[in-house]
Amino acid sequence: MSNPLENLPTVPAADPGLPGTVELGAFSVSLTVADLAASRAFYESLGFEATTDTSSFNYLIMHNGQAMIGLFEGMFEKNILTFNPGLTNRMEKLESFTDIRAVHREVVDKGAQPEPLQAPDGSSAAAESGPAMFVITDPDGNPILIDQHF
Repeated sequence: MSNPLENLPTVPAADPGLPGTVELGAFSVSLTVADLAASRAFYESLGFEATTDTSSFNYLIMHNGQAMIGLFEGMFEKNILTFNPGLTNRMEKLESFTDIRAVHREVVDKGAQPEPLQAPDGSSAAAESGPAMFVITDPDGNPILIDQHF
């Protein structure tokens, strides 16, 4: 499958004046759904629009302004907080951003215990650059996915 985010507009970098000490990128909530079509219709009634047509892969990314949600059928057990390094909530690729490998090292250096980096296919063979992901769980058991697409 080609990356549906390849043709996004590009902007220079995240605003350095924004608060925070680890550059995590776009934020969304990834919702586990029982029926993708029914969930899509529901969120469309709230004004959300699908921004990529990935329903054939059992997921959709939807936006309402800068609010972003992912609907995932049969992929996760629980809802997940998701961050995407290199992506803005306005669906723009950043020319310059903190790579997920540096984010992972910084999180570990601050005492957190994330899972190891993984390649997009879920294997532990994450390349030196490009797409990769890792999961970390907060003290209340909420999974947080850090997922870099490019």
